[in-house]
Amino acid sequence: MKVRAKKKKAIKKITSAEFDAKFERGDDISPYLDFKKSTVVRRVNVDFPAWMIARLDQEAVKLNVSRQAVIKMWISDRLNPPRR
Repeated sequence: MKVRAKKKKAIKKITSAEFDAKFERGDDISPYLDFKKSTVVRRVNVDFPAWMIARLDQEAVKLNVSRQAVIKMWISDRLNPPRR
């Protein structure tokens, strides 16, 4: 008995302008997305003292990013140190 291999569904290619237009119209954009490369995001709640929030906000203004982005960058730096 032969077992057929599943065919990989090819991801359609379009320009970013076409993609944006489809999205704005509410069309189905799933054929243009590669879900194999997606990441799972989980939310966590962390309590910080007020002084720490103020310092995070100062850094966010300096870097021109959100507070959340500062926290993510700093945690990422600690969890993925440069290889020696």
